[in-house]
Amino acid sequence: MIKRLKISTNGQGLYEFTSKVQSALSSSNFESGLCTLFVRHTSCSLIIQENADPSAKHDLENWLNRLVPEGDSLYTHIYEGRDDMPAHIKSVLTATQLSVPFESGQLLLGTWQGLYLWEHRHASHHREIIIHFG
Repeated sequence: MIKRLKISTNGQGLYEFTSKVQSALSSSNFESGLCTLFVRHTSCSLIIQENADPSAKHDLENWLNRLVPEGDSLYTHIYEGRDDMPAHIKSVLTATQLSVPFESGQLLLGTWQGLYLWEHRHASHHREIIIHFG
């Protein structure tokens, strides 16, 4: 079964969507299996990360921005702005697809784990995530 999830972003940052995937799973007829998530964009990514302490998100964002700075003179793909090529690099360094097992209709994430879309662009975007339960 495939479902589509839309997430609106308002600039760079981590956007948790765990509850939306759990809700989609709960409304399906699947009890156990594997949930595969795929984001259909090249300038954002998906991660599983701590969802308890907001400072973890802040530190991740700062670290990745330091690792992949905007305005590097090596970038030639700059048609959409200074954040264009860095967004693509950040996407490559993280993930565009995740898999999470589920059992008894519940995602088997750890206690402090959450599913996040990581927006790497400064502008607002409407992102689409494909969810597959199997």
